[in-house]
Amino acid sequence: MGFSTDNLKGFLLALLSSGFIGASFIIKKKGLRKAAAASGVRAGVGGYSYLLEPLWWVGMITMIVGEVANFIAYAFAPAVLVTPLGALSIIISAVLAHFILKERLHGLGVLGCVMCVAGSVVIVVHAPQEREITSVQEIWKLATQTAFLLYVASVIVLVFVLVFHFAPRYGHSNVLIFTGICSLMGSLSVMSVKALGTSLKLTFEGTNQLIYPETWFFMLVVLTCVITQMNYLNKALDTFNTAIVSPIYYVMFTTLTILASVIMFKDWDGQSMGNIISEICGFIVVLSGTILLHVTKDYERSPSRSMYAPLSPSLTARLSSGNGELLKHVEDEMTSSQDFYA
Repeated sequence: MGFSTDNLKGFLLALLSSGFIGASFIIKKKGLRKAAAASGVRAGVGGYSYLLEPLWWVGMITMIVGEVANFIAYAFAPAVLVTPLGALSIIISAVLAHFILKERLHGLGVLGCVMCVAGSVVIVVHAPQEREITSVQEIWKLATQTAFLLYVASVIVLVFVLVFHFAPRYGHSNVLIFTGICSLMGSLSVMSVKALGTSLKLTFEGTNQLIYPETWFFMLVVLTCVITQMNYLNKALDTFNTAIVSPIYYVMFTTLTILASVIMFKDWDGQSMGNIISEICGFIVVLSGTILLHVTKDYERSPSRSMYAPLSPSLTARLSSGNGELLKHVEDEMTSSQDFYA
C-alpha cells in the first residue's frame, strides 16, 4: 500500500514528537530528584513537591510540545503507524540518560537502537492508509460499537482494581502496577486524541465539529486520561529506574494502543495478510530492540566489576520481586550513585 501524503505528515510529526518526549523523560527525572532532595518526600510515596520545582516544569513543557506534535500526527496517520514510532523517543532518552543521569548505555544497547530504527522502518513501509472520516459523529459510531465498548469496560475495571487494590500493596515493589495504569489509560487517551484531532482537523478545513457534544466528550476523556497517566508515570519514574520504566511503559502502552485502534478504527481492514504480518514483525523487532536497549543499559556501571555482571537486579527480579525492602534498598543505592555522578 502506498505511502500517502497524510501518512508522511503523520510520520514527520511523530519523529518530532519523539525528540521532545525523549528529552522530557530526562529533564523530569532530574526535576523529581531535585524536588525530593529539597523536601525529603519522593513522588513515589505521594509527594507533590515537584510541582514547585522549575526543572520539572521545563520537562513537562517539553513533553507537552512533544505530545502536541503527537496529537496532530494522529489526525493524519493511523495509530498503527504513529504509536510504534514512540520507540525513537526511547533511543533519545537512553542516549541522554547515558550522559546526564549516568545510566550507562552498554554496547549491546547500540544494537537495540538499530533494531528499533529497523523495526520502525518496516512498520512505516507497510502501514495502512488513514481511513476517510467526514464527521465526529462517524467517529462516535466507531467508539460505541459493541467490541470497543467491551474493551473500554475491561480497561476501566482493570484500572480500578490496580489503583485501589494492587497499588497500595505492591506499587513500590512491582513496576508493572504504575506502568500498567498509565498504559491502560493511555490506550483510551490515544483513541480520544485521534477522535479530537480529527474533529479539529475537519473544523479547520471548514466543517465545524465543535457544535457536536461528542467533540467535547472526547476532550473530557483526553483530559481525564492524561492527568491520570501523568500522575502514575511520575510515581513510576520516581520509584523505579528509568531504564526499567521506559521500555515497560512503551511495550505495554504501544501494544494496548494498537489493540484499541484495531478494534475501534479497524486499521487492518482491507490490508493484505502480508502487510499485517510485516507490521507485526516490525513491531516485535521494535519491542525486542527496546527491551535489549534498556536491560543492558546499566551494565558496566563500575569498572571494577566484570563486564558481564550487571550491578542492578535482573529484569525478572525487578518485575516479580515481592520483597519491597530489598528493591527499595537497591533503588535508593542506584539513585545515590547516579546523584553522585550527575
